[in-house]
Amino acid sequence: MGSLMRSEEMKFCQMLLQSETAYNCISELGELGLCQFRDVNPNVNAFQRKFVNEIRRCDEMERKLRYLEKEIRKDGIEILMIGDPPEAPQPREMIDLEATFEKLENELKEVNANAEALKKTFLELTELKHILKQTQQFFDEVDQMQMHDTSMGDDNIHLLGDEGLRAGGQGPLKLGFVAGVILRERIPGFERMLWRTCHGNVFLKQASIDTPLEDPYTGDNVYKSVFIIFFQGEQLQTKVKKICEGFRATLYPCPERVTDRREMITGVMSRIEDLNTVLSQTQEHRYRVLMAAAKNVRNWFIKVRKIKAIYYILNICNLDVTTKCLIAECWVPTSDFERVCQAVHNGCSRSGSTIPPVISPMEPKETPPTYNRTNKVTSGFQNIVDSYGVATYREINPTPFTIITFPFLFAVMFGDAGHGLLMAVFAAWMVLKERNLQLQKNPNEIWLMFFNGRYMILLMGLFSIYTGLMYNDIFSKSINIFGSSWKVNKIKNLKDPYISLDPENKTSTYLFGIDPVWQLASNKILFLNSYKMKLSVIMGVAQMFFGVLLSYFNHRFFAKQLNVLCEFIPQVIFMLSIFGYMNLLIFVKWMKYDHSTASDAPSILINMINMFLMKYVDEDDKTQPIYLKTWYSGQRFFQTILLLSALMCVPWMLAIKPYLLKKQNDLKLRYHPPGDQIIAQTNGETVAVQMENGPAKSSGGGHHGGGGSHDETFDMGEIVVHQAIHTIEYCLGAISHTASYLRLWALSLAHAQLSEVLWSMVFRIGLQGEGISGGIFMFVVFAFWASLTVSVLLVMEGLSAFLHALRLHWYVLIRIEFQSKFYTGTGYAFSPFSFKEILLNPTESGDTIYN
Repeated sequence: MGSLMRSEEMKFCQMLLQSETAYNCISELGELGLCQFRDVNPNVNAFQRKFVNEIRRCDEMERKLRYLEKEIRKDGIEILMIGDPPEAPQPREMIDLEATFEKLENELKEVNANAEALKKTFLELTELKHILKQTQQFFDEVDQMQMHDTSMGDDNIHLLGDEGLRAGGQGPLKLGFVAGVILRERIPGFERMLWRTCHGNVFLKQASIDTPLEDPYTGDNVYKSVFIIFFQGEQLQTKVKKICEGFRATLYPCPERVTDRREMITGVMSRIEDLNTVLSQTQEHRYRVLMAAAKNVRNWFIKVRKIKAIYYILNICNLDVTTKCLIAECWVPTSDFERVCQAVHNGCSRSGSTIPPVISPMEPKETPPTYNRTNKVTSGFQNIVDSYGVATYREINPTPFTIITFPFLFAVMFGDAGHGLLMAVFAAWMVLKERNLQLQKNPNEIWLMFFNGRYMILLMGLFSIYTGLMYNDIFSKSINIFGSSWKVNKIKNLKDPYISLDPENKTSTYLFGIDPVWQLASNKILFLNSYKMKLSVIMGVAQMFFGVLLSYFNHRFFAKQLNVLCEFIPQVIFMLSIFGYMNLLIFVKWMKYDHSTASDAPSILINMINMFLMKYVDEDDKTQPIYLKTWYSGQRFFQTILLLSALMCVPWMLAIKPYLLKKQNDLKLRYHPPGDQIIAQTNGETVAVQMENGPAKSSGGGHHGGGGSHDETFDMGEIVVHQAIHTIEYCLGAISHTASYLRLWALSLAHAQLSEVLWSMVFRIGLQGEGISGGIFMFVVFAFWASLTVSVLLVMEGLSAFLHALRLHWYVLIRIEFQSKFYTGTGYAFSPFSFKEILLNPTESGDTIYN
């Protein structure tokens, strides 16, 4: 926990690398992942840097790899990770990689173009086959109708098959026709347009194609229909063709003679068989190419992204005047400085250079980044803290305390041993099977949220089991392990549903938790209200006071003696004078008053109100109500001292610190003439001050000794306003946010009552049946009760308790009550150059490169 208590000490280094060895040195540092490089040329445009062409080449290779990956996934081929991730290739290998990717891309594009052309031809032949068949079928029906009409003696209208149409006894009228294929969903609109445009002078015959046809461009299956349109005259023919073009219908030539149609069908069928053979061979060749690429595409991605990352780092470095040496600046953890030096020398050795690189620590001009070492257990809690604000460099990190306080505060609100057991079992399963679950790569975001917080959920479940046993609440029921301490000597009225247990018959205290007899008591809620409310206040005040104590260690670490005198001491006095005294009264009331004297116990709330109003009763007056009586002799004098001490802390925090800062600044102006540079201490910080005509300006000495590079002008008004805001925030926040901890009491009671309602309204019904039917009914009711328990009590109530615990840590613990006393959260995270982190980021295809 030592390294987690405060962020790692950082060292700012400058590296001098030969241009020939820089690539391999940066590669070794990327494998190590312990250097955060700083842009030496922040004002240079990205397109004007030295290695911009190499980065563009990497972008082009990534584009080709994404194209390969898309084609591989389209065919349902699995992409495997074979062996360990490869190292970053040498720059000369880029040419081979580019040639390989270019060859694969061109080959795939050629195969796809050929396949698309073949599929287009196959579609056209298939549609022509259906048109010829439907046309022949239509003319056969017409011939049958003609023969039927002739036999019936109808001479009004005759269809003469391939010869034309005649009316009455006149000669045949020659009709033209077109045949084609159209999407099935466009048929209704197509018919209406033909009817309205041609004024009913055309005859449309259509039939659906039963089997779906594959679109050669998209690969989707579409349903189409065959149509034949008869018309007379060239004008109607022109209109019909334009309408077909507008509805994107495909027209095909169809012979008028029967023999010609039969010959064409025979030729089309033969060509379709040959085309199927060529298509299958083309698909097999494409599959073989993709199978060979699938074995290497993941390693190719890793190599290209590593090359790109190295050149990106080389771009933010600078070249000396001779262009033979590369200058890089980076942040390195002090404890890992030797490992970084060794990695750089290894890269130099790989390049075959005999000139060693130079790594020299430098004095930083800006605040170092914050680096907290974490593992798979502590990373979730660190993310909770960092999501609100990254800790300032070297200040106390709240994560070690959050590991305990977060699941504990959750458990106080979720106090049920049964529900906690289910949660702990679920989290334990994820912990035990974490390796197999990681390999599955489930893309569901909700599942990933649960899986990444598996250790947090495990602790929340274990703490919930403990608090559930303390509340003696297991699925809204109590267990009697040590025997109830309430005894009934004699029951006068057996028909009385409410039996009062005399407190005088209470022989001893229940050994652990709450006595199970309270589960049956009608005044259970009144008892638990008082108990849980007092516990919430005690825990809230204790945690706030612990935060104030931690601020002392921060002040000492950064040598801020003025903050100790003007902030820490009055804050402690203010906290203990009001809330510490209130907690003391709670413990006194629990220990002083038992079952025999409970009726004589005074009210804590009334006492605190009277303390602020300076309202006290005469101790000898026996007519006053019990809740107004005093707790001890001399209470009036002692509480007056506490109240005056708390009131005294307000001007102490408000005025003394600005006054002392003003006196320090006046002394500097008096004893050091303008233009002299001195070393002075302002606000407990050692700063370099340049005296000029007018107000003194301080440079350096960033917040918490971070070594900031900005200049600060002494402004008395700004200091007074800042101190006033801080004082008001602390005093009012300490009062209002003590009540915020009462959510621990409210949510605990809500969870217990909801669980009890679910038991009495659902599960209790299943216990009323008898026989086989009762067993079946109980099974159904139990399934319904279990599903509601998991969905409502575990998921919804668990999420509610989680959010409230998060709210306490974010708003209450950080901003007002706990962490604000020692945690500012104004730093920035340490982001080292690491191949592992780069490759874990999702690619544009939505997958990660390796685990």
